[in-house]
Amino acid sequence: MIDGFGRLHRDLRISVTDRCNFRCGYCMPADGLEWLPRSELLTFEEIERVARLLVERHGIESIRLTGGEPTVRANLPDLVRRLAALGVDLSLTTNGATLRLLAEPLAQAGLRRINVSLDSLRPERFAELTLRDELPRVLDGIEAAIDAGLNPVKVNAVVMRGVNDDELVDFARFGRNCGVVIRFIEFMPLDADEAWSGGAVVGQDEILERIGEVFPLEPVTRTSAPASRFRYVDGAGEIGVVASVTRSFCDSCDRIRLTADGQFRNCLFAVGEYDLRSLLRSGADDEEVSTLMEQAVGAKWAGHGIGTVDFIRPARSMSQIGG
Repeated sequence: MIDGFGRLHRDLRISVTDRCNFRCGYCMPADGLEWLPRSELLTFEEIERVARLLVERHGIESIRLTGGEPTVRANLPDLVRRLAALGVDLSLTTNGATLRLLAEPLAQAGLRRINVSLDSLRPERFAELTLRDELPRVLDGIEAAIDAGLNPVKVNAVVMRGVNDDELVDFARFGRNCGVVIRFIEFMPLDADEAWSGGAVVGQDEILERIGEVFPLEPVTRTSAPASRFRYVDGAGEIGVVASVTRSFCDSCDRIRLTADGQFRNCLFAVGEYDLRSLLRSGADDEEVSTLMEQAVGAKWAGHGIGTVDFIRPARSMSQIGG
């Protein structure tokens, strides 16, 4: 699939649920959010149908499962097995709290790699950020993912000034010691309470400078992935930085998204969606479904426009869109 700016799309993000057992403020409100009725969620058969069309007709090469928290969706290994059979690079983003139970079944079903969202290594702060006292379970889940042979295991840390930016070096040290890749993510305007401001963003340059003072870094050649990669000069691994605010990677974006309720999105920050669920459930054939997705990709903007006067926040929070 190629959009109007010549970008070839190879990566599909599939949200399997809007529900989550944590309450991270940049993703979902602490309360007052109504879950989608189960009847509005795409079934595994519907997800598989869309994914198969995108792989076989449109050249999608990688699929990442997200949420909400994807592991709260019942029988997730069954969906992983279905998608792994398509021959794609299949990965998952999770908060890690259930990985001690699920890492091995997911790996056996065909999952190859995993990202664990973790924004603090300090128990009290972790509990403040997530409203859950679950840090030991998350750390144990990371170990379980490694034990299950998932590779690489990455840790996603959203960096927020005055909140957790004093842990940059701690995260780097944790990654070096545990053999996991830390991906530092700039704070984006998708928080549920709409309190985002540019002053809360810790940019890539500052992140690299502060870590590099302790553990010298050098750049790794960039790919189409959203994270810029940097390796430790002493060979003790690498980190990534997703600089979606200060260094937009929109010009090389190759990603499309499917929400848990069957809306097709051409951008994380898109203000419009394309209703695949209604089409799927009305008896549409594969050609009709493909045509709608092609139209969506063709309408993709040049960039998200964060920081410009024209920027419009998406109407839905991160948990509703899919991370």
